[in-house]
Amino acid sequence: MRYISELHEGDMVSEVFLCKTKTSGTSKFGKTYYSLSLQDKTGMIDGKVWELNNAIGHFEAMDYIMVKGKVTNFQGNNQLNIEMIRKADEGEYQISDYMPSTKKDIDEMYDELLAMIQRVQNPYLKELAMKVFVEDQEFAKKFKIHSAAKSVHHGYIGGLLEHSVSVAKLCEQYAVLYPQLNRDLLVTTALFHDIGKAEELSAFPENDYTDEGQLVGHIVMGTIKLSKFMDEIPGFPAKLANEVKHCILSHHGELEFGSPKKPALAEALALSQADNLDAKMETFAEVIEKKQEGQEWSGFQRLFDTKIRESSI
Repeated sequence: MRYISELHEGDMVSEVFLCKTKTSGTSKFGKTYYSLSLQDKTGMIDGKVWELNNAIGHFEAMDYIMVKGKVTNFQGNNQLNIEMIRKADEGEYQISDYMPSTKKDIDEMYDELLAMIQRVQNPYLKELAMKVFVEDQEFAKKFKIHSAAKSVHHGYIGGLLEHSVSVAKLCEQYAVLYPQLNRDLLVTTALFHDIGKAEELSAFPENDYTDEGQLVGHIVMGTIKLSKFMDEIPGFPAKLANEVKHCILSHHGELEFGSPKKPALAEALALSQADNLDAKMETFAEVIEKKQEGQEWSGFQRLFDTKIRESSI
């Protein structure tokens, strides 16, 4: 199998891909075409079907499809112009080839998460973290393998865990550099900040927004989940509960980025910065990894509002 990450402009392709999305459009000449998102474990590529003829069989989104076509370049990114499609038969593909996954060891990352919880001194925050990540075994199992996003960053198996641990590690360093920060509040909310994504996004292969995810969103969903757990802990201080909820509600930093509140605590500010940094560093790395051989600059990247490249040393 030739993976998406191995494709170059001009390549002729005859492979099975997971059709993640399928939409119809109309060209300026009035002709109907299909726009597809095709996926394997190494990434995604846009596919275009300009001619809807007998070579294009019936298929739907989330089908595994055999496609034939040519790789072109559009605005600095690979695109597949497709001439033939049919639904793939059982035995023509292995599902493990189509699910992107973290390159890190999931169990080792979860051990890191548990070790961070053990370093928490505040008894209420420690008990809350244990309830979420240890006692709720069904959630813990889901959290380990869930993605952190549909497509922007950490959009792969184990991505939610990887992102959460990375943000918490950054926050541990922030607490050393800025002693005015409450380490326990900052690190635990870093581990908690995206727990709503385990319900906001469906599991693979769909990895798409659920109805609740669309209507409520992971920030509010995570806050509600934590609020219920805090209510179960006898004597959990009301002021501390509000601080935990505030850190979650404000972790996107700005109202226009989806946070119901802007950071009003130093810990909330630090968390929003750590979350933003890790998301952007991962996105940067993913873009660079997908560049074609010999290509110095990427195509335009909406998240950064510019093209990007690696440094020279």
